[in-house]
Amino acid sequence: MKRAIGYARVSTEDQGLSLEAQHAELPAWCARHGVELVTVLEDHGVSGAAPLDKRPGLVAALAELRSSRADVLLVVRRDRLARDPFVAGMVEREAARYGARVLSATEAPESADSPEAALLRGVQDAVAAYERALLRARTKAALQAKRRKGERVGQIPFGYQLAEDGVRLVEHPGEQRAIALVRELRSTGLSQRAIVAHLNAHHLDAARGRAWHLPMIQRLLKAA
Repeated sequence: MKRAIGYARVSTEDQGLSLEAQHAELPAWCARHGVELVTVLEDHGVSGAAPLDKRPGLVAALAELRSSRADVLLVVRRDRLARDPFVAGMVEREAARYGARVLSATEAPESADSPEAALLRGVQDAVAAYERALLRARTKAALQAKRRKGERVGQIPFGYQLAEDGVRLVEHPGEQRAIALVRELRSTGLSQRAIVAHLNAHHLDAARGRAWHLPMIQRLLKAA
């Protein structure tokens, strides 16, 4: 039986393809094609154009690909791998060095080596790069419009919310309680991963209703 290492990614700009959705689709693809899913590694809040040294989850997935001698590095869509053709090509070459290949859940293993499949992957990488450029242009225009209106721009940090004037930040009571709990759990000697598991097990929502993840805990503790 072939074996696969899954990789999932979301950035702060992504809409409509959550980590939860990717974690559901990866094992479903493996079940359909008789492939064993060894593990799934992820990057949260990381741009698809980021280089490998800024993608700890992807680096870990490649390392696992090598150590486990898996056949496939699996992503839900090519744009989860990268939104930069250069980065995508680098990952492809690294996987090939380990005797593996990169597949998306839109492909079937038996047809992935055809010239048509290779052409389609190239087109998908180019489209992903175009979509990123388009998103950046739209975001820049939206921020400029907000600045002209005197509105606040930039991400609202966890623990705060916009005041009624739409400019000032005020404390978010629920999120402030979550921050206090994270610090309390850490003071007891609990590991960061154990804190993530505790918060998710008790269904304590993170920012905007998302599940807790390790990078978020690390940021909160670093800001303490």
